[in-house]
Amino acid sequence: MRVKIFAAAAALLFLAACESGTSGSGGVIGSGSGPVLANPPGTGQAGIGQAGAPRGVVPGSQEDLQQSVGDRIFFASDRTDLTPEARRTVEGWAMWLRQNPGVSATIEGHADERGTREYNLALGERRAAAARNALIAQGVDPRRLSTVSYGKERPQVLGSTEQAWAQNRRGVLLVN
Repeated sequence: MRVKIFAAAAALLFLAACESGTSGSGGVIGSGSGPVLANPPGTGQAGIGQAGAPRGVVPGSQEDLQQSVGDRIFFASDRTDLTPEARRTVEGWAMWLRQNPGVSATIEGHADERGTREYNLALGERRAAAARNALIAQGVDPRRLSTVSYGKERPQVLGSTEQAWAQNRRGVLLVN
């Protein structure tokens, strides 16, 4: 029995040591405090603790959401429809919210810097609503969800390049 436990611990340490750092080239996800890679620690590479939460993370917290599913989706320019990748993430959000029934959340809608302030606020609201509607369609109680639009007022990445704009066209799920 001790040999099995030792072997499992050694395997986890090996996987943790092999894990890429946060300066890789994966897709961007995270909380808005800065870019976080699409394969953050705890998404299948590190050990999982109680209730599916990565070890050392409080179940139902923003960090749990980030590490379990990711907390953002991205949109095409001037679009509000969910891409296939965004749909998969929203499905993960719905599952995560079902596993954490006491959690309510706010969906932020964001836009890139192009366009007027008013246009981008409306676009951000439509993006947040699209994510909310998809969550409701997945069975999440609408009373647990609110939306807010920041338009172009809170960019994730500064700059006037397609790469910066792509990262700013986003929806973010925040645990209340």
